[in-house]
Amino acid sequence: MQLRRLAATAAVALVAAFGLAACGAEEDVRLGETEGVYVKAGEVKYQVQISRPLNPTDWEDRDYLLGLPAGEQLAGDESYFAVFIRAFNQTDAPHPSATQFEIEDTTGAKFEPLQLDTKANAFVFQPGTVPAGLQLPLPNSAGQTNTTQGGLLLFKLPTAALENRPLELHIAAPEGGEGAIVDLDV
Repeated sequence: MQLRRLAATAAVALVAAFGLAACGAEEDVRLGETEGVYVKAGEVKYQVQISRPLNPTDWEDRDYLLGLPAGEQLAGDESYFAVFIRAFNQTDAPHPSATQFEIEDTTGAKFEPLQLDTKANAFVFQPGTVPAGLQLPLPNSAGQTNTTQGGLLLFKLPTAALENRPLELHIAAPEGGEGAIVDLDV
């Protein structure tokens, strides 16, 4: 009987020790099941602030559509879709942010962001080196201070893709290694 109690006590102590050892340890989340979750791709963490279709005739959305490639127009069955994202470097050294993003729907169709003119559109997410302890968009930039508090990735999607949910934003790790995925709220 005493041996059984001793074994049970030892097991409880072992479980408690492992639990305490895990306290404070950060988990590298690679799949965000919703927007707002911090996911890690490479050495940088990303957070999707919000995603939504944009309406080219709405005055509130017009600034997000500045800097479109020449001749860019929507077909009747297409929509502009915005993803506002932030990149955080919580390390003591600078690291590059991701430069490759794509949306994938449940049929496996993949879409890359449009290349917007950053001189015409101050909200565009501009990949680059994220200084140690800082974020992109940089503090006091239009992307960081606007209501979305994130840099814009603009996609042109077939309207049918908006029905093939969930849409996933794939973030490629810039220095190799595992990327990250975020399920987008549509």
